[in-house]
Amino acid sequence: MPADSLETLLDNPAMREALSVVVERSKEGTEELRWRDVNDALSSGQWGRLIEQGVLSDAAAGGFVLSDPDRIASKLQSRDPGAEDGSDDADSSWSRWDKFGALGVVVLFAGYWNAGVRNAVAGIDNVVLGALAHSIPFYAVVIVLAAATGLYSTVMQDRLKDTELLERHQARMDDLKSRREAAKERGDDDALERIEAEQMEAMGDQWSVMKAQFKPMVWIMLVTIPAFLWMRWKVRGGHVAAGSAHVILPLVGRVGWQDAVFGPMPAWIVWYFLCSFAARQLCQKFLGIDPSGTSRSDSESTTSS
Repeated sequence: MPADSLETLLDNPAMREALSVVVERSKEGTEELRWRDVNDALSSGQWGRLIEQGVLSDAAAGGFVLSDPDRIASKLQSRDPGAEDGSDDADSSWSRWDKFGALGVVVLFAGYWNAGVRNAVAGIDNVVLGALAHSIPFYAVVIVLAAATGLYSTVMQDRLKDTELLERHQARMDDLKSRREAAKERGDDDALERIEAEQMEAMGDQWSVMKAQFKPMVWIMLVTIPAFLWMRWKVRGGHVAAGSAHVILPLVGRVGWQDAVFGPMPAWIVWYFLCSFAARQLCQKFLGIDPSGTSRSDSESTTSS
């Protein structure tokens, strides 16, 4: 049984539960099983998938036995939610702090519409950024903020992105697609029915994948939103020094910070996004981070091998 097949099964909560039932009723792999032994707890699609993936193999007496009971039992135990930090959410990779962070993002988002929240956040930011704004021109302050948030965003995205989960999910979807096409070609209606059931289960995993993708964004927005709110407060509140009231943008020329540049977008937003994009590209290059999730060292080792 391939290791990646077992990992794919364990990533699916329903299949993980089916595996637990099979391990328990086979007395941890010491006894043979037949469909009638588990049909009260497993669907026919789950039973068929365990056979297809090599978890269950033919036994001499006509039943099925676990192919590698020790490894399966060990993997199941390691996936036991009670074995990891006591989290009540077995399928969630979010810690308590992640959830508090998400709540903080919701509060900060209110600053885009609520002047009280915006002024409170900007006032706190100004304790640190106010001194910087008095020492250098405002366009340079935006460059510093863009570089700082760009570096932070790049590092957090690289550290918190669950690349393995995303890759396993994509591999599973590709596997289901290829198996479905093969079953159609040979006219195997039973296999098609099982694969369709697996596809429905895989769609249920989309929520876990979405949470894994959004998790880095929570910690990124906890820093970028306050910076953005401070810049908005600075520009729209008339707090920019008279000598820094304009900026020279590429292909546009000299414009005021609140002048519309691209459609309704004012110059200060365009300038920040340009600087932030450049900062992220430089950070990814110098830190050896691939946006797709592969580090430079990983790429080099793959190439050398």
